[in-house]
Parts: sequence; structure tokens; C-alpha cells
Amino acid sequence: MLGSRRKIYKITILGDGGVGKTSLRMRYLGEGFSKSYLATIGADFATKHLDSEGMQVAQIWDLAGQPRFSVVREGYYRGTKGAILVFDISRPETYYSIPKWIEELMDSMDLEEPIPLVLVGNKGDLREESSEFVSVEQAQEYAQALTNWAELEIPYIESSAKTGLNVDHIFQSIVSNIALREGTAFQGF
Repeated sequence: MLGSRRKIYKITILGDGGVGKTSLRMRYLGEGFSKSYLATIGADFATKHLDSEGMQVAQIWDLAGQPRFSVVREGYYRGTKGAILVFDISRPETYYSIPKWIEELMDSMDLEEPIPLVLVGNKGDLREESSEFVSVEQAQEYAQALTNWAELEIPYIESSAKTGLNVDHIFQSIVSNIALREGTAFQGF
């Protein structure tokens, strides 16, 4: 691969506090799952090589979801190529705040058009335990509305950081959509 350039996919994970952003990132990186909750302070960052040569790298930025960190988050958006929008299916208020996250992303990056996004309903393992939850149909309809707005395919993926359900699929989808948007061939996975 002499003469090849390293390709870095900066992915930002957004959503309210406690929706499982850090758990999804940790599960994707092979660090397992922890039941204890520790709020992210500002941002946390990790990388993962997407190919055996290390020429394609996912740079994953996990941003604090609490409102008090909104000023700090602004600087972390710079250079984001794609975002994962996470809500907790058992806490509908986190679903209804997704538009706020999209607006913050767009405003912070001064974007005129959307970047690739993936809508993620996390904590799918709690669907049977919760009396109030966001239905798959409701989330799919919203993903379709986002797709129409963005003129980009924005999938809805239900996941569980606890069980590992669809965690790899989330990151594969966002990286593939970034590569497609940039007109580059993705060689990983």
C-alpha cells in the first residue's frame, strides 16, 4: 500500500445523557458492557482500525449529553463526517429531543446540507420491560422523514449495547454512508 493515504472517518455520537452512547462505543471497541452509569464529561474519544493495514480508521467522538455541556460540545463537532443519533427506546423524551441534536450539529458545524446520519433506538433489550416505549414503526417513519429532508439514506437501527444487538451494524452503516457520500470506496469490515 505504498503511496496510499490513511482515511479517517470522524464519527460523532449524539443524544441525551443516559441513552447508552458510551456503552455503544465501548461495545463496538470490544470493551464489553458495564451496568454502572458514569456521565461523560465533555467528550470521550477512541479510534478503531477498520482494515488490516490500518489505512482506514474510525475516529469516534462520544459527546456528553447533559445540557450543561452544550457550550463545550460545540468545538468537538468540527470535522465530523457522520453522526449517530441515539435515543433510549424506553424513554420517549430522548426520542423527541433528536431534532435538537440535529440542529445543534448543523449550527455548530455551520452546515448548509446534512452529513450522513444513523438513527439508533438503543436499549432494545428493555422493550418488554417498559410500559412506555418508542415503537419501531414510529422510529422508522422518523428515519424516513429525515431521509427525505437530508436527501441521504438515514437508516433506523434498533440496538442493545447490553446484548450487542446491531452494534457493529450501526458503525458499518455510518462508515459506509460517509464513504458513499465522499465518493470513496470503503475497503474495511
